[in-house]
Amino acid sequence: MIFQAIFEYMDFSSWLLFSFVVLFLADIVRNWRSHSFPPGPLSVPFLGNIFTGVDYKAMEKLSQQYGPVFSVRRGSERMVFISGYKMVKEALVNQLDSFVDRPIVPLFHVVFKGIGIALSNGYLWKKQRKFANIHLRYFGEGQNSLENYIHVENNLLCEAFKDEQGRPFNPQFFITHAVSNIISSVVFGHRFEYSDQSFQRVLKLDSDAILLAGSARTQLYDAFPGLMKHLPGPHQTVHANYREIMAFVKQEVDKHREEWNPEDPRDFIDVYLTEMKKKKEDPQAGFNIETLMVCILDLFEAGTESAATTLRWALVYMMHYPEIQEKVQSEIDRVIGESRQPTLADRPNMPFTDAVIHETQRFGNIVPMGFPKMASKDSTLGGYFIPKGTAVTTILASVLFDKNEWETPDVFNPGHFLDSEGRFCRKEAFLPFSAGKRVCLGEQLAKMELFLFFTSLLQRFTFSPHPGEMPSLEGVQGFTNTPAQFRMLAVPR
Repeated sequence: MIFQAIFEYMDFSSWLLFSFVVLFLADIVRNWRSHSFPPGPLSVPFLGNIFTGVDYKAMEKLSQQYGPVFSVRRGSERMVFISGYKMVKEALVNQLDSFVDRPIVPLFHVVFKGIGIALSNGYLWKKQRKFANIHLRYFGEGQNSLENYIHVENNLLCEAFKDEQGRPFNPQFFITHAVSNIISSVVFGHRFEYSDQSFQRVLKLDSDAILLAGSARTQLYDAFPGLMKHLPGPHQTVHANYREIMAFVKQEVDKHREEWNPEDPRDFIDVYLTEMKKKKEDPQAGFNIETLMVCILDLFEAGTESAATTLRWALVYMMHYPEIQEKVQSEIDRVIGESRQPTLADRPNMPFTDAVIHETQRFGNIVPMGFPKMASKDSTLGGYFIPKGTAVTTILASVLFDKNEWETPDVFNPGHFLDSEGRFCRKEAFLPFSAGKRVCLGEQLAKMELFLFFTSLLQRFTFSPHPGEMPSLEGVQGFTNTPAQFRMLAVPR
C-alpha cells in the first residue's frame, strides 16, 4: 500500500529523477574499481574518461601520475595501459601467454568481424597466422623472391622521382604505391601501375581510414557503439572506406576463383583457395571466402602503412640532418658504388645506414599505441590484478622513448645503434613491431623494404626541402604517427 501511494504521488519529473538515480547507482556498482586493479583517473558516470584524450602523449602523462600500469574507463569498459620498456617486456615477453588475445574493437569489428589474422583469437587465429607465415615465406623465395620484387619496384620508383625533374613534389603517393606493390605482388600475383586510378583510390581510402581511426571523435564509437552507429561522424567514413576497399578485394578474389589452377598457384590467394578445399572438414579453422578477404586486408595494411610511413619519415630526417644524409651516401658509395642496385647482402657491411634506418623507426614512432590486446587469463602485472577479458594496450612510444634505455631519447641519433667502434648493435628496447606472439606479421618484409628502398633512393638522389618549406618534425596523429604533408626536391646524384 505504501509503495502504491508513492507511485501514485510521483509525477513524470519525479519518475525521470528516480530513473536517473537508479541508473547512476547501477553505473557506480558495475564500474567499481577494486584496490587490486590498476589505478587511474576519476571517471564521469556513464561516460568514463572520454575527456582525458586518446593519443599516446595523453596516456604518457597519465603513466607519470599513476605509474607504468594504469587504467582508463571508456564508456562502461575499463582498459589497462602499460608503459615503459620494463613493464611492456614483462607483459609481452616474460608473460608470453597472458596477453595474447584480441578484444573486440567495435570500430574495426564491423569490418574484420573477429576473423582473419590481426583481430582473431584462439584456434582460428593460430591456423590463419601459421598459414600466412608459411606462404609469405614461400612466395618470398626462389625466382620470384621478395627481393626481386623490391628491385623492380625500386627502379620504377626512382624513375618516377627522376621524372619530377628537380621540381618540388609530394613523395607520399609514389612511396605508398611502391611499397604496397610488394605485398600486392605476393597476395594478388601482380603489381599496379602508378597510373592505375582504381588502385590509387584504394590506397587513399585506406590511408584516410587509418588517419581517422586514431581521432578522439572516431573512438567515441568504441565507447558507445550502440548509439554512435546511428549518428553521423568520422566513424561512418571509416566504415564506408573499408566497404569500398573490400569491394576491390572481392573483385580480385572473384577473378582468382575463375582462373584458379590448384596445380599452378601464382600467389597467396591461389594457395588459400587450395587450403579451403583441404580444410572443408575443419570449419573451426575458418578457411572460407569471408576469412580470405579479411586476411587479404590484414596483409595489405600490414605490408603497406608502416613501411611507407617510415620511408617518408626517413626523407624528412635526411632533409633536417643533411650531414647524416651525406654520411649515408658516403657509405653507399664505398660499399655499393653506382653500377648496381643495393642487395640485402650489403646490409652487414653498412652499419651506419642500418643505424639510420633503425633510428628512423624509433624516432618516427609509427604505431605509438600498438594494437589492443586482451588478458587471455587472470594475470598479475606490476603488482596489480588484471582479470581475464580485460582490454590491454602496450604504449610502444613509451618504450621507444624510454629515458632508461636510450642515451638521448628525444633526439634523432643514429648512434643509439652503433657501438664505440661504429659497428651496428641491436637494442632490446627497439620494439616498433611490438613483441611476443602478436608481433607484427609483416616485420621481416618491412625490414627488407626499408633497407632496399632507402639505400636505392639515397644512392640515386640527394633530398632537400623546397626553399621555405622545411617539413615539420611533428607528426600527425591517427592510428599511426605520420609526417605532415610536405614537398621536397630530389636531385639526381
